[in-house]
Amino acid sequence: MVKKRAGFTISIVANMYEIHPQTLRAYEREGLLKPSRTEGNTRLYTEEDLQQLELILTLTRELGVNLAGVEVILHMREKMERMHNEVEQLIEYLRAQFDLDSEFFQRYMKEALVRVPPSNLIRVMREEPPGSKTSK
Repeated sequence: MVKKRAGFTISIVANMYEIHPQTLRAYEREGLLKPSRTEGNTRLYTEEDLQQLELILTLTRELGVNLAGVEVILHMREKMERMHNEVEQLIEYLRAQFDLDSEFFQRYMKEALVRVPPSNLIRVMREEPPGSKTSK
């Protein structure tokens, strides 16, 4: 049995956000929204779709961003989310690899993000092997 996801029809969403249904169709054509479809091909907007729509409307209405700009912003957000997930996976891997307890690791991560003043940096000079062009 296929589990059905609850959703809002295009007319309901258009009324909720005081926009024309054609605007929602245009956002879909541009790839900004991807509502699911019923077997009868009716668009169903999920809570995630509504959050995406709210972001689009904020960018266009309040910040004056055009649709091309909205597309760029949404793609950048997706990339940032993927990168964030990759960093989280790396942290989990390191935590497991080095058997770090959570409290220690959280404290270490907070301390690791503190800027080190340049005066505390020590320059280490590497010795060149004998016979290299830079050695005397």
